Amino acid sequence: MSDVNTIPARSGRAVALKAGQSIKIINTHGNQVVDTWAFNAHDLAEFMSMEHMRAFINRIRPRPGDKLATNKRRPILTLVEDTSPGIHDTFIAACDIYRYQGLGCTDYHDNCADNLRAGMAGLGLAPPEVPSPLNLWMNIPINADGSIDWKEPVSKPGDYVVLRAEMDCIVAMSACPQDIVCINAGAPVDAHFQVIG
Repeated sequence: MSDVNTIPARSGRAVALKAGQSIKIINTHGNQVVDTWAFNAHDLAEFMSMEHMRAFINRIRPRPGDKLATNKRRPILTLVEDTSPGIHDTFIAACDIYRYQGLGCTDYHDNCADNLRAGMAGLGLAPPEVPSPLNLWMNIPINADGSIDWKEPVSKPGDYVVLRAEMDCIVAMSACPQDIVCINAGAPVDAHFQVIG
């Protein structure tokens, strides 16, 4: 088991996992969304895909035991453990400069898309695109009429998920910088991760 590493508030980190290793992602303060991606370490054009995953597991959010599928419909991660209530989002794209422009920002705003690129760059890699992430702890209720709401996380401090690599992969994470809508309770903070095995 490796040391616990920090994902600084508003920043991104990435780590390489061998098949069989796991990563524990920790919602240290309880109110932080962590956008999470996984790429095949030997072919970055194959990556964890939310639209493929939903068809693979037959529901809109994963539960412990579920295998998370790639755009080639192969398992890349398995959700092994989740101490939170299990409210995660699989529909909303990573925030980017255009999202913040639409919210009225005229200056640069930290964003998850750039955090993915920065985290991968830390390993000397560049993602071929920004796939829709698994938004850990992001609370986006889907209403009966098909509308959605933007809510604060229902997780508590110290909640975590454990994801096991089903192939050699790169896992990238962003401590989401969103501070305009309430998904991080209005105040982005740091999160942590630990490689196991």
